[in-house]
Amino acid sequence: MKDKFGRKINYLRISVTDLCNLRCRYCMPKEGVCKKKHKEILSFEDIEKIAETFVSLGIDKIRLTGGEPLVRKGILNLVKNIGKLDGLKDFAMTTNGILLEKYARDLKKAGLKRINISLDSLDDEKYSYITRGGKLEKVFRGIKKAKSVGLMPIKINTVLIGGYNDEEILDFINITKDENIDVRFIELMPIGQASKWNEERFISNEIVVNNFSELIKVKKDNSSSPAEYFKIPNSKGKVGIINPITCKFCSNCNRIRLTNEGKLKLCLHSNDEIDLKKHIKNKDKLKNIIINSIKDKPKAHNLEDGKYITKNMVQIGG
Repeated sequence: MKDKFGRKINYLRISVTDLCNLRCRYCMPKEGVCKKKHKEILSFEDIEKIAETFVSLGIDKIRLTGGEPLVRKGILNLVKNIGKLDGLKDFAMTTNGILLEKYARDLKKAGLKRINISLDSLDDEKYSYITRGGKLEKVFRGIKKAKSVGLMPIKINTVLIGGYNDEEILDFINITKDENIDVRFIELMPIGQASKWNEERFISNEIVVNNFSELIKVKKDNSSSPAEYFKIPNSKGKVGIINPITCKFCSNCNRIRLTNEGKLKLCLHSNDEIDLKKHIKNKDKLKNIIINSIKDKPKAHNLEDGKYITKNMVQIGG
């Protein structure tokens, strides 16, 4: 599928839940999110039907997200059924890693290929603070297990937050020296709960490149990737820089999102959504709606105007 700007849209991120076992301060309120009724969210059967339709239209990359996808009961069955779709080339999941030690082996057996892990601090106390009680040791055990079963490559996604983890940048970079793990620094985005955090704690990713001169820029493996990659000489992993704010990458955007309620989001930073759930039973109509919607994917987001979306990231899908 191509939009009216000639961009090939081949990447779908599916949120399977907005529930999470952490309460990250820039992501959701302390009390968490209101649990939806079963009928309000997509069943696994619905997700599988929509995923199959998207793959038949040219989507060849799917990522499962949340909330935390591993908290949803039966997630392994969903992974198995999506993983066997003919035409799917890349199948991944974004997780906070807390439950990864428990599920890594079964996820691999079910057909998942790789994982991204959201991790904003390597310090026990800081991690517990930002997540409101998370245990860092569980994440490390999860990473170790994922490596051992072959859920590779592993990417660590770190949101840079001024006054919180900017002093840990070198510690994160050093992970890539001896581990075949990519660490990607992501600018704090003004989304829902994070809008106020963005105003008070935003720092540009330029701090990474400007302050660590030993980093050498390397060629991208994928032209549609939002990250610019760097390496320390002779390191096993890479350091990625994702700048949605200071250097937006909309011209190469190849992704769309499906919320757990069955809404299609063409742009992360837009409140516009298209309801796919009500058309699941009519496959032809579902296809036509998707095709016509893709044509309306916006050329770029307008964060420069201060028009931030109202939903929290956990309600959209990471």
